[in-house]
Amino acid sequence: MGAEELYDLGPFEAEDDWMETHLGVARDARADRLRFLRLGTGLYLELFQYIAPDQVKVQPRNSDVGGVHLALYADDFEAALAHLIAHGVQITGEPTVRTTGPSAGQTWVYFLAPWGLQLELVSYPGGKDYERHTSGRLWDPRNPNA
Repeated sequence: MGAEELYDLGPFEAEDDWMETHLGVARDARADRLRFLRLGTGLYLELFQYIAPDQVKVQPRNSDVGGVHLALYADDFEAALAHLIAHGVQITGEPTVRTTGPSAGQTWVYFLAPWGLQLELVSYPGGKDYERHTSGRLWDPRNPNA
């Protein structure tokens, strides 16, 4: 995704109940690898790889309890998509282009992290249609302080 790798840590484990109390994982879990990344001008990612005796190794779907996805905004959707494809990233389906409704002006597609997490590439360089009808705004990376 073009992230800048800042640093790695790990492994990290605790002898008492620290992991369970502070992180909500099994008390004997180990954070095997921690990677810290910066993506673009505003996103800071912390990726943790755990080893735990009770670890579930099936990625939840978006429709499952606890299922999530992370949307990443791109100024140039086509260039960002081409970058993902060139780096062998699995794209799920074709880009969806919204032409009607409150999200008109938005294009998006899902792709997968190597461990299966669903991510979304999204762009709306001309804004979204809902903006014509209200003063409320989503956070916009084109104008982050608005």
